[in-house]
Amino acid sequence: MSYSKNFKFISALLLAVIFLQSCGVNNTKKDYSVTKDRKPDIGDAYVSAMLGDATILNPLLSQDSSSGQINSYIFNGLIKYNKDLTIVGDLASSWNISKNGKEIIFNLRKNVFWHDGKQFTANDVKFTFEKLIDPAVKTPYSADYTLVKKFTLINDYTIKIQYSKTFAGALESWMMGIIPKHIFENTDINTNPANRAPIGTGPYIFQNWKTDEKITLKANDNYYEGRSYISKYYFRMIPDQSVQFLELRQNNIDEMSLSPDQWNSYPEFFINYNKYNYPSFSYVYLGFNLTREPFNNKTVRKALAYAINKKEIIDGVLLGMGTPATGPFVPQHWAFNTKVKDYNYNPSYSLELLKSLGYALNTADGYLWKNNKRFEFGIITNQGNKVRELSAQIIQAQLKKIGIKVNIRVIEWSSFISQFINKKDFDTALLGWSISRDPDQFVIWNSKMTGENQYNFVNYNNPEVDKLLNEGRETFNIAQRKIIYNKIHEILANDLPYIFLYYPQSMPVIHKRFIGPEVAAAGLGWNSNFWWSPKENQKYKLSGDN
Repeated sequence: MSYSKNFKFISALLLAVIFLQSCGVNNTKKDYSVTKDRKPDIGDAYVSAMLGDATILNPLLSQDSSSGQINSYIFNGLIKYNKDLTIVGDLASSWNISKNGKEIIFNLRKNVFWHDGKQFTANDVKFTFEKLIDPAVKTPYSADYTLVKKFTLINDYTIKIQYSKTFAGALESWMMGIIPKHIFENTDINTNPANRAPIGTGPYIFQNWKTDEKITLKANDNYYEGRSYISKYYFRMIPDQSVQFLELRQNNIDEMSLSPDQWNSYPEFFINYNKYNYPSFSYVYLGFNLTREPFNNKTVRKALAYAINKKEIIDGVLLGMGTPATGPFVPQHWAFNTKVKDYNYNPSYSLELLKSLGYALNTADGYLWKNNKRFEFGIITNQGNKVRELSAQIIQAQLKKIGIKVNIRVIEWSSFISQFINKKDFDTALLGWSISRDPDQFVIWNSKMTGENQYNFVNYNNPEVDKLLNEGRETFNIAQRKIIYNKIHEILANDLPYIFLYYPQSMPVIHKRFIGPEVAAAGLGWNSNFWWSPKENQKYKLSGDN
């Protein structure tokens, strides 16, 4: 029996156990429909399940998705995407771009206030920019802002940004959250207490943070777009998808991201929830620490790629709800290179490649050896993500078939990032990237982005890719940019700093009492500031710090 079939049996068994545990839960179906064109009600709370705690609530410093999600409710950029991925104003009411693309003038809104009541001005934008280019600030995002030649304050609500060269991502880069000058000036931004008690301009105000338990936000009554209808957001840290699922069965959470086996579970599990399924703007990969042997050898990396059966992972773990990945761009993006061929599963050829490098099979233990050293390495991944854990186990089993010993270590999220990824203390890491709609991935692949807290933690270095990344940033024409990013896709597929595993589906569920969730080009949460719950359906009656 294959590993994937074993997995399906185990999944079915787990679901049966969950079903038996849940029989006592009141899952009576309720009619959550409302009269069309009814005026939204204010109130209720939204409880979102998160696998990992945030690490830092400062948009300049945060690297992980948990922190980024919460920051998006607290801070604003100058501009943002609408549902159709058209750039619209946020803290900026309008802007003008010069014909050569080297100058942007932003006109800022005058009716915006920080959560402590201070007025937002252009000085806050200038301060944010200065911190982004300050070498002492531990930000992974500096590359976009070091291209600025001159930053000029025209007045308190108008700024002019001039670039040394054409930068295609210039406008999009100002989606970066702006931080308050009066909170951070004359302090060390890296250690300022506001990183755990942030003050922003966004639709929700930070209320409290109980480490590894819960972060609470409350609606901003003075938000420039109007007060959000949902009064509070609770972000609960539940570092295991199975536990999240049980909490959902108890109606204790309003949102979670489902694993494929959870998605395919009994319909009655979701009687009070809406399920969504759409292609994600993300990919999952096995990244190599290219400073360590033997992963600094491309032939070794290719041998491993041929020894991994992606179809078995997709069929067994994703239950077919995903596609094999060939590179860092998703199939629905214009930068995706359709001509790049995947590494078809071929363990025999994998062994040939390794034997050509001097590896030999030891019949005593069944493993490959070279220079009296067994071919053995570790895979680290983050705690709570069962899909990644099971993917690692399948890879472990597949590589054992050709004589490679793999040790898996599952690590709590904040330690995973701070102690292993940032410190480059790993052999390989099984992770995923959620990618921007603009194809610029300078911060991930450029050879200068390998420092601590930066995104090229695998230490990839290819001068041709560096050159292409710069060309891609300096080109506006989409047809020309497509040629550039297609080439990057091709080179990365050949160099294999990662084994690109699969493109997953997004599979969130949201409680039916909330009106407004809508899947669009920008995803599901593009309009979450204006979701609401009818008074008669509201679950939480709130006051104070509850």
